[in-house]
Amino acid sequence: MTDLSHPTLPGALPDKRQVAASFSRAAASYDSVAALQRAVGVALLDQIEHADAPARWLDLGSGTGYFSRLLGERFAGAEGVAVDIAEGMLRHARQAGGARHHVAGDAERLPLRDGCVDLLFSSLAVQWCERFASVLSEARRVLRPGGVMAFSSLCVGTLGELRASWQAVDGLVHVNRFRRFEEYQRLCAGSGLEVVDLERRPHVLHYPDVRSLTRELKALGAHNLNPGRPSGLTGRARLQQLLQAYEQFRQPQGLPATYQVVYGVLRKPMSEGR
Repeated sequence: MTDLSHPTLPGALPDKRQVAASFSRAAASYDSVAALQRAVGVALLDQIEHADAPARWLDLGSGTGYFSRLLGERFAGAEGVAVDIAEGMLRHARQAGGARHHVAGDAERLPLRDGCVDLLFSSLAVQWCERFASVLSEARRVLRPGGVMAFSSLCVGTLGELRASWQAVDGLVHVNRFRRFEEYQRLCAGSGLEVVDLERRPHVLHYPDVRSLTRELKALGAHNLNPGRPSGLTGRARLQQLLQAYEQFRQPQGLPATYQVVYGVLRKPMSEGR
């Protein structure tokens, strides 16, 4: 596992120590508010509906184990491995089963041997990784020839309504930053894996008010973790400004929160096994 005692490298993404701690704290509340995560993960499973049954699968960024359990049901004869950086999530998932093994580990430096899995499934986890090229390199290393990596992530444009509303208030960093879709395209193309499919799809959720959205983000462990975020509590006047600014986006269904979701399916060339 990566030594998380070192400070984060320069860049716009959050410190992984804070990511791990935040999601560990959210383990108990996560499943109750994870509608987006469920929808995205199910859509990702649909992407590999016709994939060959693996002998061993890996759920990378497994969280509470919801998709480990679905993978276990779909591939009943296979051995499942769940890996997550947040030990609190692993403790929660271990009680519910799904995977045979639960391992604390970093997607950028997997604690797994070469060529040991046939399917790597990762839904809404790799957006927290500083070096996605390292994630792809590790996927290529641990996959057997012909093995498949299926991932979903978030890109620029996610929570654009919330970001724009905060910009109208104070211009500080209040919303997590994500990579551009073009960066995913470039990195996947140069990964040495065959790109079977790579696309971006918007998912829009609606909320009765801003507080419902921010409470959900906190319960998910996905609230603002970026360098440069404001410290301390948000004052009442600034919060009121935020509420007013967000109202410009209101639709008949409520206040929208748009997530720009990246779906990718990659395959390790068979030639690498020769």
